[in-house]
Amino acid sequence: MLALIAGMGDLPPALVARLQERPLVCALDGFEPALDVDIRFRLEQLGTFLAELKAHGVTRICMAGAVRRPQIDAAQIDAATLPLIPKVQAAMAQGDDGALRAIIAVLEEAGFAVVAAHEIAPDLLPPIGVLTQAKPEDWHKADAAEGEACVVAMGQADSGQACIVRVGRVLAKEDAEGTDAMLAKFFEAYDAPMAGDPLEYIVDLGVSAVETVKDWLSGLEDTPATADDGILFKAPKPQQDRRADLPLIGPATAMKAAEAGLSGIVIEAGGVMVLDMEAVCQILDAQGMFLWVRPRGDA
Repeated sequence: MLALIAGMGDLPPALVARLQERPLVCALDGFEPALDVDIRFRLEQLGTFLAELKAHGVTRICMAGAVRRPQIDAAQIDAATLPLIPKVQAAMAQGDDGALRAIIAVLEEAGFAVVAAHEIAPDLLPPIGVLTQAKPEDWHKADAAEGEACVVAMGQADSGQACIVRVGRVLAKEDAEGTDAMLAKFFEAYDAPMAGDPLEYIVDLGVSAVETVKDWLSGLEDTPATADDGILFKAPKPQQDRRADLPLIGPATAMKAAEAGLSGIVIEAGGVMVLDMEAVCQILDAQGMFLWVRPRGDA
């Protein structure tokens, strides 16, 4: 039997809709998925939770959806969880990727097979190629290489999986709030201020005024504050365990990328899931934007 540890967002319901047999839906206390939950648990009772899964005949676990790092309340730790506390504490002390690896190790040591979302729903990983009517230009391909290098560096710092690139410049990087939040902030900070005072753009952005003015005066970029011809690049962290926290885009991402004035979205082939591919492509086609599923290292 499969147990789905469901977080927030659209991915958990999409997975359940694709399965012939409904999994046992579990949720970490404080994080309500868009599904009916069978079992709620706290990390302080992880040992009891794992025993309950075994009692239900669970042999496989899939983790999907967004959760934030919970606070551990020592007073809530039960006897079944005490032996696991050193491992749980070590996990909580690491970055997101390290924490997920540690939690996966705990689940495997308890006898469960941890499976990825795209393993139980393979159609979430799109085929290689350009899947829209619009195609990337040569400068978009160069920006994709820059985006890949940026995400690799971000991954080594365990800080994010996406960035916005325009004409060789990384204009924004994803943080803990996610890709859609980055796009929304970008639209507010980069595009809106340019309708008024360019100085407001410099101050709001928190970048070097000297470098920005240098770009302005050099004539290399007619509109350095906008994302025209820019791309959203998204890929998994270089060494991450792909059974959890694989990057995801969906219709909301496509709409926010369009609002931000981007020319297209580039995702790593085999490394980024797409929810509702048909809707994503319809949105991008309507805006003359592209979706490029790009193999890592592609020129």
